[in-house]
Amino acid sequence: MASYREKKVIPIGTVSELTGLSVRQIRYYEERKLVIPDRTKGGTRKFSFEDVDTLVEIANKMEDGLHTFEIRKLREKEKTRFSKEKIREELLKGQINAQFNRHQTLNQSNSMLHYITNMLNSD
Repeated sequence: MASYREKKVIPIGTVSELTGLSVRQIRYYEERKLVIPDRTKGGTRKFSFEDVDTLVEIANKMEDGLHTFEIRKLREKEKTRFSKEKIREELLKGQINAQFNRHQTLNQSNSMLHYITNMLNSD
């Protein structure tokens, strides 16, 4: 289930109020593929809280003198890095689970050996 931060439910007017950006600026950033709202059947743009955060970051970077194409490149690099980190994390989880399962199997085998040894020694 999507987090409330990911749900695209906020209309552009509210996003404008929250970010301090004009509706025109928000549409411009959409044209530049820096933010991608959902659209209702009637064509109304709907944004998420994550989109609001993204727009604030974009506005700050624009104030720092970056151009939209530079911001897009930075965001693409961040997404790639995040994806690589996520893959690495999943691989590590898999390795840890495999080690844990191997450890459990060894413990079970060890317990069986003790049981058999005790049975043989009791005769």
